[in-house]
Amino acid sequence: MNAVAPEERLIAAIAALILDPSAPPARHIAVGAASPIPAAACWLVKHGGHDVRLSLLHQVRGSPFTEGSRELFDLAGQGRIDLFFLGGGQIDGQANLNLVGTGEWPGTARRFPGSFGSAFMYFATPRTILFREEHSRRVLVPRVDTISAPGHSPPGVWRRGTAQALVTGRCVFRFDARRARFTLASVHPGETPQSVRMATGFDFDGDANAPTTPDPNAAALALLRGPVCEALAETYPTFCRRVWGRGADAERTQPA
Repeated sequence: MNAVAPEERLIAAIAALILDPSAPPARHIAVGAASPIPAAACWLVKHGGHDVRLSLLHQVRGSPFTEGSRELFDLAGQGRIDLFFLGGGQIDGQANLNLVGTGEWPGTARRFPGSFGSAFMYFATPRTILFREEHSRRVLVPRVDTISAPGHSPPGVWRRGTAQALVTGRCVFRFDARRARFTLASVHPGETPQSVRMATGFDFDGDANAPTTPDPNAAALALLRGPVCEALAETYPTFCRRVWGRGADAERTQPA
């Protein structure tokens, strides 16, 4: 496999955001359930030689959370997690997330998985990278129907951090918490600033000269297709099979 897969590009883009020197250091990174692309980005950073602690909630074996999400929330509340990942059934231009559902409260028109600890983690974690592969006007909306996790807070409301960026299947947005507004940072190959704007329900800045999201280099690809895949294979066998043609053996050996 020589061509760069779209998933590999997204993984590399998230890894670059994790290592952004202008952002607070990410010494301890936590990843929630069902997040193979953010998890792969964390492993890419780790196998790239960076000294980070990874806590993957959905990991089949070796998870540091013996009591599950309660320990995750305790660590975040103590300020011991530096970076987390969140998504949403809807995301708006102020980085508000909707994980409840569409329509009038309680969002019964179309139900989403539920908020779980998203609002708490959004407030308690210094950096949050938002991620959603689908980039469409039904997901990236002018205003979420229900705010289950707010992207910014008024003066006087305590929170450690907010969104750093939003990575989608079409582009990378940066988020300015002071202005509560996204700026287009790069567009993925095959996309243009115009195609991104057409597919986005909210307004944003900086689309005129947005660069192309870079592909992972040869060293990063070697890590992704080798040790990163091996680290993910047991927990995300279907993803590894689809992207790298591996994972079937790991799936057969998962505990019942």
